[in-house]
Amino acid sequence: MTTEDVLRREDADGVRTLTLNRPKAYNSLTVELKESLLRELRQAASDDEVRALVLTGAGKAFCAGQDLKEHIGKLRAGDDSPLRTVSQHYNPIIKTIVDMPKPVIAAVNGPAAGAGAALAYAADVRIAASSANFMMAFAKVGLGPDSGASWTLQRLIGYGRALELMLLARTVESEEALRIGLVGEVVADENLAARAHELAAGLAAGPTAAYSSIKSTMATAARSTLDEALAEEDAGQARLGATADHAEAVAAFVDKRPPNFRGR
Repeated sequence: MTTEDVLRREDADGVRTLTLNRPKAYNSLTVELKESLLRELRQAASDDEVRALVLTGAGKAFCAGQDLKEHIGKLRAGDDSPLRTVSQHYNPIIKTIVDMPKPVIAAVNGPAAGAGAALAYAADVRIAASSANFMMAFAKVGLGPDSGASWTLQRLIGYGRALELMLLARTVESEEALRIGLVGEVVADENLAARAHELAAGLAAGPTAAYSSIKSTMATAARSTLDEALAEEDAGQARLGATADHAEAVAAFVDKRPPNFRGR
């Protein structure tokens, strides 16, 4: 299977869709898939033609997390590289998603477990199919959290509930995920791809320079004092006030017409 086979890329309406494509293995993460995903995420981050990103899975699962067959096989063969996959693969993947200077939507089309669920948690917007579910499966294999889940999950649903899901490693079905704030929307399975693209295309047509600033300002505020957050907001508004998009938005408001944003 080639790299292009394990991760599909599609572009339309300013939206890049990356599809994890190992459906028979529930899109579990091999070294090949992790390296391909990291490379594609970095490329999307630097490509001005990509104004929004959708991450989803092929088949019945979003992502089952680490491919344990490959993991165990390498360790039994005396290859200790799986012990470095967190630093070499998972950490940079999550950092690239979180720091992406454009909106990222996770379209969770089925079960998401372990590092696979963490991919969704790192996104800016999560939309789930009715058949989707989430599991922090790390404890089931005698491990602690990785892939940023210790940081992202508690920011989505609160410390106490996140700790409970980590310890109990229980499955959270889509409706509970919606109720506790783990996802923002649940749709019928057959409508997920279209709805995710609709959301992403709407964002892609928007003021993407502002979206980048919103993401960085919110991230700063999450780990700073009020004074630091106010300073970051001040600096962000000063930058954005000089953009063509802001000028266009003001002109469109005065002219009573829709704005035409260009992301600069």
